[in-house]
Amino acid sequence: QVQLQACGGGLVQAGGSLRLSCAASGRTFSRYAMGWFRQVPGKEREFVSAITWSGGSTYYADSVKGRFTISRDNAKNTVYLQMNSLKPEDTAVYYCALMRGLGLVLQSRSYDYWGQGTQVTVSS
Repeated sequence: QVQLQACGGGLVQAGGSLRLSCAASGRTFSRYAMGWFRQVPGKEREFVSAITWSGGSTYYADSVKGRFTISRDNAKNTVYLQMNSLKPEDTAVYYCALMRGLGLVLQSRSYDYWGQGTQVTVSS
């Protein structure tokens, strides 16, 4: 019943910025955590960032801490990922995900719904 639509990916030069958005539609919940993961072909899906329903707590992978900022607008059922100082290593397909219940935000299996993914390519 819940669909997640991710957008905002594209091609950017190293050092540039990109803003990803993920809008939830269909059945939503008054409180839920949302997260971002990324995946490169041949590698496991990697946690990037997450945010609680209130926005009061945020989580970041060490590899993106200080460069990426996650935020959400619950009125729009949308989560954002502002990516600054992008590096070629950030190149991946980025997926947004929604967690209905309690779980560890760093674990992909904690999330109940997933978006289709959006490609981010950072050139050197």
